[in-house]
Amino acid sequence: MKFFKSLPGRLLIAIVAGILLGLVLPRGAMVVVVTAKYIMGQIIMFCVPLIIIGFIAPSITKLGGSATRMLTVAVVLAYCSSILAAFMSMLAGYGIIPHLNIITNPEGLRELPAVAFQLDIPQIMPVMSALVFSMLVGLAVVWTRSRVIFNLLGEFQDIVLEIVKRIIIPILPFFIASTFCGLAWEGSITRQLPIFLVVILIVMVGHYIWLAVLYGSASLYSGRDGREVISHYGPAYLTAVGTMSSAATLGVALECARKSKNLRRDLVDFGIPLFANIHLCGSVLTEVFFVMTISKVLYGKLPPVGSMILFCLLLGVFAIGAPGVPGGTVMASLGLITGVLGFDSDGTALMLAIFALQDSFGTACNVTGDGALTLFLTGYAEKHGIKEQQAAVEL
Repeated sequence: MKFFKSLPGRLLIAIVAGILLGLVLPRGAMVVVVTAKYIMGQIIMFCVPLIIIGFIAPSITKLGGSATRMLTVAVVLAYCSSILAAFMSMLAGYGIIPHLNIITNPEGLRELPAVAFQLDIPQIMPVMSALVFSMLVGLAVVWTRSRVIFNLLGEFQDIVLEIVKRIIIPILPFFIASTFCGLAWEGSITRQLPIFLVVILIVMVGHYIWLAVLYGSASLYSGRDGREVISHYGPAYLTAVGTMSSAATLGVALECARKSKNLRRDLVDFGIPLFANIHLCGSVLTEVFFVMTISKVLYGKLPPVGSMILFCLLLGVFAIGAPGVPGGTVMASLGLITGVLGFDSDGTALMLAIFALQDSFGTACNVTGDGALTLFLTGYAEKHGIKEQQAAVEL
């Protein structure tokens, strides 16, 4: 089946296999599992600054190089949608998660054996340094119009993308399998896994609430009925669920949006492809709620409010530059998860696994929300007297 060949399918197999192995493996075999997990975690964390530089800096140069009035408005809309969805999810997390039946320190657990040997692979720079470096370099390239560095960053992005595709993605199932193998061997998996199934259902409800907010506010601003727009988005939503990719859904999303009488055709052709790459409200909403849940499960407490606010604000930036790979948002923001929230390898592994399992629904929310932002653009163009032939932008 195609699902089991996809990344979420492989991760699901890895989770099941890891749990089953953890229930039967002897302590000697667990030494090998723990050591392999440590080495794979070192490789993944080493690549985090590379991913940040490889995708954030080129994204800034590409957006800045083609900056126009409508492009600026579109980027602001995408960022605002993402961070507001993040803050809604954060508030829901503080309100809901403490009332969930989460056991943070279950009794009677076995202690995992120590690693056989440590292979430390230090990062080339701290994750926050990589973020600031990416922003400064990206902006400086726009200001100086340096074609050499612009092309260099584009090629570096391609290189990092290959690293992600050929190294990070292939080892993820094994890394996550080793994590769940350890949880099962300890004896905590039967108490922790059910809570994540509940959390996934809560997040899906959050997707629908945020879509209602987006289309409702877009209708009020533009003076056009957002329900007419979203009524055409059924095929795009289902396609996104099946493909788990905004890029693969783009053709269907364009066709759906063009059927709407309330969206200007020129702004559909401009906005839908752009938002497919920079508007990830569903993924951001999901990630915020998940990191709070995992923090409660593994570390016994929710992250501080200040740390969560900073995480949400920066996550909006990372979402705009997220790589075009499965779980792009969470992959691009690993530095925030470890640097701002202080997650260790266990927390990172759980985040990658749970996020990937629901990634199709987050993508569907992203794609469907693009119609609302295009409705905002239509209203903006009309209010500011931007004629249709002037609104087309060469990307």
